[in-house]
This record gives sequence, structure tokens and C-alpha cells, in this order.
Amino acid sequence: MKNLAVPLCAQAFCLAQLLASFLFSPALGQSDGSGVVVAMYNISAPQGSQAVLQCHSQRMVWTQDRLKDRQRVVHWDLLRSGPDHAMERVIDMFSAGDQRIYNGYNQGRINMPKTAFKDGNFSLVIKDVAMSDKGIYSCNLHHHYCHLYESIKVQLNVTKSARKEKRFWDGQKAVYVVLLGSTVVLPCVNRRPIWTEGNSQEDQQQVVHWDRQAPGVRHDRADRLIDLYASGERRHYGPLFVQQKMNISAKAFLQGDFSLTISDIHLQDQGLYSCHLHHHYCGLHERRIFQLTVTPPVPQIPQIPQEHTDEPQYLPNEDPNTNMVEVPPHVINVILPEQRSHFLHQMGYILATLLLLALIVLAIVLLTRHRKRQGQDFDPRKVESPPLPTVTYVGHTSCVKKEYEQSIPEVKAKQPRGDKAGLQEQSPEGSGNVQTLLPKSC
Repeated sequence: MKNLAVPLCAQAFCLAQLLASFLFSPALGQSDGSGVVVAMYNISAPQGSQAVLQCHSQRMVWTQDRLKDRQRVVHWDLLRSGPDHAMERVIDMFSAGDQRIYNGYNQGRINMPKTAFKDGNFSLVIKDVAMSDKGIYSCNLHHHYCHLYESIKVQLNVTKSARKEKRFWDGQKAVYVVLLGSTVVLPCVNRRPIWTEGNSQEDQQQVVHWDRQAPGVRHDRADRLIDLYASGERRHYGPLFVQQKMNISAKAFLQGDFSLTISDIHLQDQGLYSCHLHHHYCGLHERRIFQLTVTPPVPQIPQIPQEHTDEPQYLPNEDPNTNMVEVPPHVINVILPEQRSHFLHQMGYILATLLLLALIVLAIVLLTRHRKRQGQDFDPRKVESPPLPTVTYVGHTSCVKKEYEQSIPEVKAKQPRGDKAGLQEQSPEGSGNVQTLLPKSC
């Protein structure tokens, strides 16, 4: 029974895994070309007020490359393998082709290809290798315009034997063992377009747009509200009254503030708003989601005109109501589902959990029944035991009886015959021979 219970549990567990993978595969496989969702907010504002959907990103601040593409640079650093482990800069190269060598000893023996920022080959060439060239070299690529940084490490060892030359990977970096006095090329190749192309039309490659999904509308059917480019071009969509009540600051790309301001909110304005940030050149695609809920308007208390009195009037700095701060709309950060299948996914988690609990209970019941059956097969009350030998032991009372019987003839000899006859009549058993099995101690 126990051997059958284990495969049954295993099959049920596999069935639960298949069910979970079937239910959750749509959620895991979702991909949205509009960008990665980095934040979700739930905002409520009273009807008739003004709401600001805050969307900030410093990576989208437009810093035009006025130095003609000198914001990309590659430099090689050397970490020596000596006891002091000193780090020193070997060579720099800007995307314009200018190279700078820091040590005069390396002039003419160390260089990089001049076409590095065109073909992506940033390898370091070392001629006439010396023992002092040993260490760990790092190739560092910086893109100040896009705030990107990449690094590649190569270890260089020098030997005097040609048979010891080799190249291998130690699990973290490439290791080159080269012959003393030879020429070596330390590899550093990165052919991504961001390192090999210039900032052509950079003001058209940065764009921000806002979308709105009405309740019950899917994301791919959202309405476009505003487009804003780094060049200053602005496009509004929808009816005129919508364009007039929704706006983005004209200094958005200078401050990194792409917040959407909605004035005179009504019930028709509630829904799901999305802020899309795209920097096509730097590969930045982000999305922020705002769930806007419109609440009933706040009742306004009518102001009672003040009567003319002789009391002194407060100055603006002395008025106690001057320092009162208006409380902004209550903001709660929550994560909202993007599609209706979210409910099915949650239900799948619950069903899978209940199924696993049911399997555990079933396994416990099967094991308990199996143990009970084993207990019924072996009942100690039904086992027949051989009869035990019976031993009769006679105690000290027999010894007393023997002494009594021995004293009877003596009494009879002292008494008269009549008394003896009476004694015999009263005790007929005393006249016979009494044989009693006595213990050896008597």
C-alpha cells in the first residue's frame, strides 16, 4: 500500500505543476514594446480640482553634444601584480580619434586602432613586451551622454620560454601568457550601435508621450494625449477641450520633469494614464502608470462677510491663518493589473495551493490506514502461548502440623484409657498413619 501511495502523490504533484504552468504562462510571457513598467501609482482627486501625474527621469534630460561626439571615451587601466597593487592609467581615446598616452616609456609601443569607434574594435596593442607589463588590464567604455559604462578585463603574464605561451579563460577573464619581447594584442571588442554611431538627429530620438485608457479599455487601444520631442515639437490629440485641460511643461527636457497636469477634473477623466519615456539612441524605454479616480467634490463653506469692528487688524505676517498649508490630494502607491487575466492568475495560485494541501492530506490518510492494517495483522491477544508448569509449594504450616502429630502419642500415653478412647472417638483421623510431604527444612 505504501509503494502505491508514493507514485500516486508524485503523479498528483506533477499534475499540479502542469496546471500552474498553464495558468501562469500568459503572465510570464507578456511583453510590451512600449517600455518597461518602472512604477505604478493610484491617485484620487476631488471633482473640479487639479491633478498632477508626476513623471520624472534624469536620464531623459537633454544635454546636446555640443563637443561633436566627444562624450564617448575608452581608456585602458593597468593593475600591477606587485606587492603594492598600484593602478595606473595607460591610454585614453575619444570618439573623435584623439589618443593620450600617460607614460612616456609607452610612447611608440602602445596604441589603439584609430577606427575603434567605427568598427567597435578597442583592442590594446603592446609592442616589445617587458616584464613590467605584467598585470590585469581593464578596457573601460564610457558614454557620458547616455550615462552608460562597460568594462572588460584581460590578464597579461610574461614568460621567457616559447613553450609556455598560451591563452585561456580562468572563469572571470582572459589570460594571455606571451613571450618576452614579442607583440601582443589585448582584445576589447564592442560593436553595439551606441558605441559605433554618432548622435545624428539626437533631438528627434528623445520623445515623451502620454496615453489614457478608459475603464474597460485594453492597453493597445489606449488614446494618445500628448507627444513631446526634445527639439520642442509638441503634438496634441483628441478633442479641443481635452487638449486645453491637459498639458506638459515646456522645460520638460531641461529639468527631467514630464508630469501631466489635468485641470478641472470630471468623472469622464478617470482611467489609467501612462507616461512613456523613449530615448532611442541610448536604448531607454520606460513606462509609468497612474490610476486616476475622481471623488465627489469637496463642499465649499460660504464665507461670512466680516463686520466692521474696532479690533486691530492682523498684518499678513501676524495672521495665524497665513501659515496654513493646503493638503494635496491623497496619494497611495499600489500595483495594479494591466489586463483582466490577472484575476485568473490569482485564482490559479489559490487552486494550486488547495490542490497541494489536498494531496498532502490524502498521503497522510493513506499512510495512516496502512499502519492500522499492519496493527490488525499482529494482535498479541490472539497469540497462543504454551501452558506453564504448575509448582505446589507447602509452607511452614506443614511443619506445625508435623509437630502436632508427633505430640499426640505422648499426650495419649499420659492420659487414661477412657480418655484415649474418647480422644479416638473425637479424633478418628488421628489413629491412622498420616503421611505428609514436607519440605526438607522441616
